[in-house]
Amino acid sequence: MIEMSWPQVSARRLERAGLGAGRPATGTGLATVEGPAEGPVEGPVEGPVEDIVAAMCGAHAQVMSAAEASIGLRADGVTRAHVRAALWGEGRSLVKTHGPRGTVHLLPARDLPMWVSAMSSLPGAHTAAPKSIRMTAEQTDQVVAAIREVLAPAAMTIDELSEAVIAATGPWAGDLVMPAFQGWWPRWRMVMHVAAHRGAFVFGPVRGRKVTYTAAPELAPVTDGLGALVRRYLAAYGPATPDQFAQWAGGPVKWAAQAFSAEELEEVVFEGKRAWVLAGDTEVPADPPRGVRLLPYFDAYVVAGRPRELLYPGAAAARALNGGQAGNFPVLLVDGVVGGVWHQRRSGSKIDITVEPLGDLTAAQLRELDEQVDRVGEVMEGRPRLTIGPVTVGGHA
Repeated sequence: MIEMSWPQVSARRLERAGLGAGRPATGTGLATVEGPAEGPVEGPVEGPVEDIVAAMCGAHAQVMSAAEASIGLRADGVTRAHVRAALWGEGRSLVKTHGPRGTVHLLPARDLPMWVSAMSSLPGAHTAAPKSIRMTAEQTDQVVAAIREVLAPAAMTIDELSEAVIAATGPWAGDLVMPAFQGWWPRWRMVMHVAAHRGAFVFGPVRGRKVTYTAAPELAPVTDGLGALVRRYLAAYGPATPDQFAQWAGGPVKWAAQAFSAEELEEVVFEGKRAWVLAGDTEVPADPPRGVRLLPYFDAYVVAGRPRELLYPGAAAARALNGGQAGNFPVLLVDGVVGGVWHQRRSGSKIDITVEPLGDLTAAQLRELDEQVDRVGEVMEGRPRLTIGPVTVGGHA
């Protein structure tokens, strides 16, 4: 059985994520992934932005500026304008919707059928809500059908959508039972992520300062989306276990284990423990990971990166993890592991970037850090200024 060390796996993942020392300049050369309908896809299909997001297995977009930075920092020349054009421009090659763990992500539009097939296969989620306010499976189906129907002709704000869903399903859907932001949301919103996972809607363009929702694009359905997602995930973040895939996707371990068992996988020994890769996909780079990288809030690399104790060694776990959760702090990667945190504050075109390393950086690493700061400025279309010192801002909720 092939054995893999952490430095080998770290270098492999960084290279496939477009974060390695010799990262591609145009989005090509990222992880070879399997498309939802037509077999292997290597390199850009509709352009570098879509290819980067596909290789990431989605870009977390609860904080849109962080999603733009995540994508742009993986390919020279890509800026937030490219991401916005892909998301809202003609053709809409990216979509914004609820992805793994029910959280908001940017996904390639071409992959949406795969994601819908995979995420809709999740068993009914456990909820800690009292039984008296939970929705039945029948009520969930009614809400999903109502969202799909009312959004078909137009985009709606959340208030417009809520009114339409309640009118289509009944007053029970409007009961204010869901705690949210020091207030209460109507019952139907408990399953909004389920509706997205079933392909009932995606996010639409912002109307003023209000988010809108619109019908998902019509694309050919996929039957084996979960298998395709497992292959995509392992290509990017393997070796991995069903438990780790379950944590990343937001599903039960049994569901993940069944998905793994249906694929042609190869068992390896990763740092003394059993893990799996795609059959035959055991190649690792010759050199250990090198380089300095700035990754924003909830970057896909750290959210999917496990084991946590290897990616966040020693003091990094206490400083950059929030109760074991990755992504709440933007992180400084040094030679493949978290070596600090950082924060940016924007005022007009000025971007003040504070980086707090957890150890001394060499002269070469400081030069790389300067380059990364300049690159953040290019991606976010601003004028950056670096300060090395303590980051006083807490983790993002």
